[in-house]
Amino acid sequence: MPLVIAIDGPAASGKGTLARKLAAHYDLPHLDTGLLYRAVAFALLQAGLSLDDRPAATRAAEALDARNLTDSRLRDRAMGEAASRISSVPEVRAALLAWQRRFAADPAGAVLDGRDIGTVVCPAASVKLFITASAQERARRRHRELAERGEASTFEGILEDIEARDARDSSRSAAPLRMADDAVRLDTTELDAAAAFAAARAIVERGRATVG
Repeated sequence: MPLVIAIDGPAASGKGTLARKLAAHYDLPHLDTGLLYRAVAFALLQAGLSLDDRPAATRAAEALDARNLTDSRLRDRAMGEAASRISSVPEVRAALLAWQRRFAADPAGAVLDGRDIGTVVCPAASVKLFITASAQERARRRHRELAERGEASTFEGILEDIEARDARDSSRSAAPLRMADDAVRLDTTELDAAAAFAAARAIVERGRATVG
């Protein structure tokens, strides 16, 4: 039976790092679904179009190709904010839903991380994790990450951005951020990377045993 691991959680919770580590551990393909929305936003901005142009955003989502996900600029802080705005557009989410489900249908299984994987994209996933941490800890992590990449930022500014994204992601009408009823919550506020991975792996192993 394919092993599909759905990982959801707010910005900078550590879900992406855990998803990559779990994918490597179980030798499964990994998809950071946030990159899809970043790529759509990037396409609009590169074309000089507004992020509020819904028809253009929908067309960009429908034309998305895996090759659009490799540009390093997609990881910039500005693209994260732009993606959060784009992801609130129902037509964009609908256009990207089939893309994500095709990825998850790999015969061996897959690991996907995002905001609505366990609730919308892969409701029948083998294992569902909801990764979270306090807003302050997430802001500290993002601030440190940006500093290591040479990007100027302030802790206060990042905290404000994270709180705004949390509110936007949780209140949008299309697939809002929420924990699936059958997901396991993992709070990484007090965990280092190794401890968080060990805890996540234990959850996956328990889930695998349950589904047989």
